[in-house]
Amino acid sequence: MSGSAITPWVIGNWKMNPVQAEAQQLVSEFKTLLEQQAIDAAQCHLGVAPVAIALGSVQEQLKTAVRPVYTVAQDVSRIAGLGAYTGEVSAELLKDSQIGFVLVGHSERREIFAENVQILNAKIQNALAAGLTVIYCVGESLQQRESGQAEQVVLQQICDIAAVVEAEQWQNIVIAYEPIWAIGTGKTASPEDAQAMHAKIREGLTQLTSYGPQMAILYGGSVKPENAVELAACPDINGALVGGASLNAASFHQIAQAFANTQ
Repeated sequence: MSGSAITPWVIGNWKMNPVQAEAQQLVSEFKTLLEQQAIDAAQCHLGVAPVAIALGSVQEQLKTAVRPVYTVAQDVSRIAGLGAYTGEVSAELLKDSQIGFVLVGHSERREIFAENVQILNAKIQNALAAGLTVIYCVGESLQQRESGQAEQVVLQQICDIAAVVEAEQWQNIVIAYEPIWAIGTGKTASPEDAQAMHAKIREGLTQLTSYGPQMAILYGGSVKPENAVELAACPDINGALVGGASLNAASFHQIAQAFANTQ
């Protein structure tokens, strides 16, 4: 089922970048571009995911933007509430700081930090219970794609979270499909391949929840201004989770324009 009626999301995942002064400059440049070339909030949701220590300062800077630009946490603790957990930031602490969105399940967290289903489900459960919106990342490796397992792997990752998501909470989840082999490599799934996977994800979500037809499914993996228009034209691609290109204000703005122009 087509998701063309869904308002797209464009979210910049800054990862472990940049230093504070450059982050402030990046936000300032993006705000200026939004003033000069408006992107209607009704046509595209916008968000940026800075490092944890910059969440507050970036959010404060974005308060004076001409339109809403949400601040997104890159991670959340699997531990709920408060307590003696050195280095952790709980969902409740994010919510207390007016951070309403969080990434969970990014391949870098799964692979580098060995976050398994149990850890990811605890994070999702805590985030949803605290009232956060979860951007849940799924994707297959090159080996899995070449062996014909891509759809099976991605759909299993969707099914993995069903055990901890209550019926009404599905409306607070955004899916981000990121083929692992396309993250930071310069490689991108063709629009046809990306659309095919997004349609399969849509089919799987519709079997899990009545919200499936309305859920946003974003594409990530070397999204750039050069490929954004083609990706945005695909009916089941409802936005982008942008990596490296989001560290350039002009590139990020162009990508957002591409998705806004589909509405």
